[in-house]
Amino acid sequence: MTHGLDLAYRARVDNSAPSAPQPWRPSAVAGPLALAVFQVAGTFGASEGQPDRRAVDAFALLLVVAGPVSLLWLRRHPVAVLWFVNAVTLTYLLRGYAYGPVMISAVIAAFACVVLGHRASAWGAVAVLFTGHFGLRGFFRDEPWSWGQVLAVAAWALLVLILAEFARVRRERSIAARAARSETLKRQANEERLRIARELHDTVAHHMSLINMQAGVALHLIDRQPEQAQAALTAIRDASKEGLTELRALVDVLRDEEQRAPRSPTAMLGSLDDLVERSNAAGLVVTKRVEGDQRTLPTAVELAAFRIVQESITNVIRHADADAAQIELGYGETELDVRIDDNGRGGVVDAETGGSGIRGMRERASALHGSLTVGASPLGGLQIRARLPLTEDR
Repeated sequence: MTHGLDLAYRARVDNSAPSAPQPWRPSAVAGPLALAVFQVAGTFGASEGQPDRRAVDAFALLLVVAGPVSLLWLRRHPVAVLWFVNAVTLTYLLRGYAYGPVMISAVIAAFACVVLGHRASAWGAVAVLFTGHFGLRGFFRDEPWSWGQVLAVAAWALLVLILAEFARVRRERSIAARAARSETLKRQANEERLRIARELHDTVAHHMSLINMQAGVALHLIDRQPEQAQAALTAIRDASKEGLTELRALVDVLRDEEQRAPRSPTAMLGSLDDLVERSNAAGLVVTKRVEGDQRTLPTAVELAAFRIVQESITNVIRHADADAAQIELGYGETELDVRIDDNGRGGVVDAETGGSGIRGMRERASALHGSLTVGASPLGGLQIRARLPLTEDR
């Protein structure tokens, strides 16, 4: 259950508002700066090996440095950076400078845009760079080109874009997986909160109802018949002790995940006799009847059945103005039939639209793929009936 609280905390953190843009970290700046140094050094080296190209000048260095530096804004403004790097690279090529590492910035920008989802911009920018280089270089510089060059550059451009598409698909799958995990955490946190709420409600409400009734009896008898008031006070003591024990066990479950199983509440159908005895001591005559082969049932079924009976008796004590109730357990081959009848004045409409008690019982039954109905009782009051499947493969 502590795991569920941890899930709830993590779900709340995941839903927190996004923080303001943070300054660049040294690691984010180091990459573009290292690329700028590499491109400058590589451009000088390429220029020495290509004496027929325009020599490196101050404008060439500006273009070579501008591309890597602009990558600092790539994550925040990917499309703008892509077209800026495209313009810088195309200008460099049309000026006739030596072919070299200047293309790295353009490759990084196009690759990043595809991965981040700006596919049309990336493919368009690569097409513009490709056609601009081969279509306009004759206009800016009398330099022939061959179809072999065109096909080689086109092949490299397609390879970069295809690899980027593969990376995009992997990234989107990773994001979808994280989103699914986040939704699972939220769902598990909600389910855990509901379970804790039901346990607290069922544990506290029942015992507090008994205590409240017995306290009223004790106040009424304390002056007139003090010897009878002692029995009511004894019932108050026993109910409060048992309620504190169950509440302490539930709190221990929340505190210590490693010892969650042995410390979890163990309210099962075997405890119904104690519940009947306490209710009788509180002034409500409760009888229990068993039909079928009484046997040990799956833990989830026994706990749900006990809590449904407990909550039903609590409602009878608090709301029904009844003096008798009957519990029937029908052990069938495939389901457990639980019926609680009283002779009070509870109405069907009030029970259907009631508070968290009826809703909690329905949730317990639904969690086991069972059902819970509320109707008129043959005793004159209300009947709560739950059908709980016994199969383990729910």
